[in-house]
Amino acid sequence: MALHFEVSEYHARAAAAISAMQKNNLDGLLMFQQESMYYLTGYDSFGFCFFQCLYLGADGQLALLTRSADLRQAQHTSIIEDIRIWTDEAGAQPASQLRDMLESLGAKGKRLGIETNSYGLTHFNGRAVDAAMDGFCTLSDATKLVNILRLVKSPAELKYVRRAGKLGDEALKAGIKRTKAGANEGDILATQQAAIFSGGGDYPANEFIIGTGRDALLCRYKSGRRKLSKRDQLTLEFAGVYRHYHAAFMRTIIIGKPTKNHLAMDAACQAALAEVESVLRPGKTAGEVFAAHARVMDAQGMQKHRLNACGYSLGAKFTPSWMDSPMFYKDNEDTLAEGMVFFAHMILMNSDAGAAYCLGRTYIIGAKEPEPVSKLPLRMIVR
Repeated sequence: MALHFEVSEYHARAAAAISAMQKNNLDGLLMFQQESMYYLTGYDSFGFCFFQCLYLGADGQLALLTRSADLRQAQHTSIIEDIRIWTDEAGAQPASQLRDMLESLGAKGKRLGIETNSYGLTHFNGRAVDAAMDGFCTLSDATKLVNILRLVKSPAELKYVRRAGKLGDEALKAGIKRTKAGANEGDILATQQAAIFSGGGDYPANEFIIGTGRDALLCRYKSGRRKLSKRDQLTLEFAGVYRHYHAAFMRTIIIGKPTKNHLAMDAACQAALAEVESVLRPGKTAGEVFAAHARVMDAQGMQKHRLNACGYSLGAKFTPSWMDSPMFYKDNEDTLAEGMVFFAHMILMNSDAGAAYCLGRTYIIGAKEPEPVSKLPLRMIVR
């Protein structure tokens, strides 16, 4: 098997999930989130774009229902021994075959948790599951059950986060080296991806964000490349990725002489990130982190240009997004703990001036202070 952790670690994670189920009076859990499947068993696939479900019983039974294309994927990458295949055919009813699997496992009449807020369970398939389980068992939403367990990383997981941080540093250095007036965005993007892949890293859970000129004000990837002008701005949001663990970065690189807006935005971002770092402590809430960011940004006249969130949890994530919960936004009461991993991003977009400036990196929450997994300086980058 191509496992990324010791089998004993997977068993410990399953035991923690079973304990959480018991506290919630659940007899079993139906998982549709690929992150949950990967975390508990090592199962590594993008097959969740089709119907598939991992079942964990309170008695420790583990079974996967998936397509034939993923049979060997599950056998090779996971500790799952009981793998069932639903049939690809006209009029296929995988939800009914899920019910049949559950009946064979003694789950009829039981109270089962289900992950409903999942990219792996479309509304169409969710309705089919509800219909198939009607009168068979009782379903209760348990989307957060494994998510909460995934929040605090084990020492083995943190090694991968740190490795992802090193790969991100290499990607940033490669991108900076390629950035100059006349350079093509595509070449910059290619050299960043190459640095991660050649370093043993993986595809990210969503596209890298790259934009120059007015596109530097965008917080999402868009297709279409352009060449950098003699005086320009380049926004990069990317992640080092190792074994699906992400370390996200965000930087704006200035080409030519920085404008007065860029200098003011850099000062605000530097100050806000320093304030955020002072709050990234066990026992603090996600809302307190956001408040620190907003307080500094607003005091420096940037309220109109900042966002209503300034970061989020990171871990082993799959497409379509590397973002995880909780997020840093106003009044979020979720509490930080040692071993959690967060990306803090200071994003300023001045649409009136057409100026962008962003500064962000990933941190491991320590017992006393946060550990940045990037070792590169935060000063403004001018090319």
